[in-house]
Parts: sequence; C-alpha cells; structure tokens
Amino acid sequence: MPFVADAPPAALSEPVACSIMAAVKYELPVNIVLAVAAQEGGKPGQWVRNRNGTYDVGPMQFNTSYLRELSRYGITPEDVEQGGCYSYDLAAWRLRGHVRNDRGDLWTRVANYHSRTPAINARYRQQVMRRAAWWADWLDERFATQQVAQGAVFSGVPSEASVTAVETAPLEAAAMRQPVTPQPTSTSAYVPRGLVTESR
Repeated sequence: MPFVADAPPAALSEPVACSIMAAVKYELPVNIVLAVAAQEGGKPGQWVRNRNGTYDVGPMQFNTSYLRELSRYGITPEDVEQGGCYSYDLAAWRLRGHVRNDRGDLWTRVANYHSRTPAINARYRQQVMRRAAWWADWLDERFATQQVAQGAVFSGVPSEASVTAVETAPLEAAAMRQPVTPQPTSTSAYVPRGLVTESR
C-alpha cells in the first residue's frame, strides 16, 4: 500500500495554478501574483462597467483604457476575457514592469496594477498586502518556500543576502510578509522553481 506522501497532489484551481505559473515565468513572488488575482476576483467572460465608462475585463480585470494601449501588440479585450492562463500571464508581465520600473516601496508598486492615484493605490495596497500574507501562509503549509527580500524582487538578481529562511522574522509587520516563492520538495517535485532558488 503506497504512503500518503506518495499520493499525487490535489489539483489546483485554474486561478491558483495559472497565478503560480505566471509568477514563476515572470520571476515574481508567487504570493503577490496570487494576492492580486484574488483581489481582482474577475471571472472569464466578465465585463464590469466603471463610472468613467470604461470596463474591467476578465479574470484579472484589465481596464479597457489599458487594453487600448496594448492593442498595438494585437492584444484585445476578447483575449483577456477568456478562461485559461493568458490573462494571468499578461497580469504578471504587467506587475513585473511596475515592480521593476515604478517608484515607491514594493507594495505601492504592486498596487500600481490597480491605480496610481494615491488614495486608491493606498487602499488597494492594504488589501493586497493582507491577501499576500494569507497566500504566504497557504504556500508555507503546502510547499517548501523561501522568503524573498525586496531588493531581489526589484532587481531581479537574487543573492544569498537577499534570501532568508521562512522561520526568520519578516521584514515588516505580519500583514506585510515578505514575498514567497515555492520550492520543490521530495514529495512535491512538480512545484515550479521561482525567483530565488540558488545562487549562481
């Protein structure tokens, strides 16, 4: 009789699986992408009308004004309204741009995904920080993880000094847990390797 540890892992929902894969692909902390996906909370085919006449589209709630900018790359609202992982990939690509190029602390940069307007950004920032802390705990319970220092996220260049063990104290208050990247374990080899796995 096989050990329980040898049993195949339970299937992850599409938003979770797609967020994890997109985070790894674009070298972002997994809990941040999961937090933004949960905060956006869109559904395939969903169009939400805003007061200014624009719409937020699909699982990652891309605004139609932002999508107009992306039309030069052939990206349409119909592309991002669909199910599947494309909208999560596009969201992670956009988040990476904010994290690497914008000003402010990590969470303000992440909140730029939603809005650069200070009051709206601050509200979204607090919400996504709480969700990121929850997802960090969720990941810790299921996978071997590493904490990732903000400097490594901003630069995209991991270093030994930027990685701390999960057991160490977080950089900020509990609600502002460090970004987390899942690591493979002997019983969960399918877990993708993320931003900080080893020094090169």
